[in-house]
Amino acid sequence: MPSHVAEAAIQALKEGFTKYTPNAGLEELRIAISEKVEHENAIETDPQSEIMVTAGAVNALSLSILSTINPGDEVVIPDPGYVSFAALVLLAEGVPVYVPLRETNNFRMTTYDVARAINKKTRMIITNSPSNPTGGMQSKEDLKGIAELALDNNLLVTSDESYERLVYPGNEHFSIAALPGMHDRTISIFSFSKTYAMTGMRIGYMTGPTTLIRQMTKLQEHYVSCVNAVAQKAAVAALRGPQDSVTDMLAEYTRRRDLLIDGLNETRVISCRKPAATFYAFPNITKTGYDSRTIAQKLLTEAKVVTVPGNAFGKNGEGYIRFSFATKIDNIKKAIERIHNYCSRLTPLSRT
Repeated sequence: MPSHVAEAAIQALKEGFTKYTPNAGLEELRIAISEKVEHENAIETDPQSEIMVTAGAVNALSLSILSTINPGDEVVIPDPGYVSFAALVLLAEGVPVYVPLRETNNFRMTTYDVARAINKKTRMIITNSPSNPTGGMQSKEDLKGIAELALDNNLLVTSDESYERLVYPGNEHFSIAALPGMHDRTISIFSFSKTYAMTGMRIGYMTGPTTLIRQMTKLQEHYVSCVNAVAQKAAVAALRGPQDSVTDMLAEYTRRRDLLIDGLNETRVISCRKPAATFYAFPNITKTGYDSRTIAQKLLTEAKVVTVPGNAFGKNGEGYIRFSFATKIDNIKKAIERIHNYCSRLTPLSRT
């Protein structure tokens, strides 16, 4: 967490700023958010009625689904995709409909595949760009195509953009809510956790049409009442203060990404494309001869390297594992050495 953000939190505590805040969040924070999304995301919002501060992006995601999805409604989600997408749709008694993300197209959710998933029961499309777990991104053309489908079929879109600032050189982030006709049918979700390393503060925010924000604000009262007051003061400092830490963090993540991906590709049995964004790598492990859960377990027990099996993120995640490189360079070097030692003992395409 940047030092000026931590200092703002400390100062808030010293001043006794520990009471309840409005359900939708502090007005000064909502104003700062409004200025940020207009400048960086080309989304024009009214801070009084179209912005809500949440207890992390997951809180925003859950409110967006629980306030809009009725039993039997279908929700189009990416596969592989963030694990909470399907879980929250099921919690609302909706039906997740999975759109395959393929390595051959850099794990993009294509307009063609989304169109195939839509029918008369469809209520919402969830997009996640940049993506957890793949690190892939939607192009502006992808988003235009998805926007057209939403408009033609009268659908809502929930756009999870939590990793928007962790985008590597040569790639560009776009917000679907900025496209013509999408402002009044898009819930855009953002997070302080990734951009400012504020994970434990549990603070995020979302923008959306007044009618939906109003209903989600009511639901928030029975969810968490309001977001941590001190965290909101820290968030104001994060948005208003210097952004050097974000630039420095991205440069460091670029070093870590390149080190990890190059190291993985030097093995005989693991291959990995460089992610366009995030701090995740999603390598292909099919040449090991093991399924994703087995290889993840073997890397843990035999190489002492922690990964997540790709099928934890959906059926189309099989054949992959997820690495996080949100750790020190020295740890990544140790992991690569251990992975190399383990892979050198494997016979390619062996079967258990």
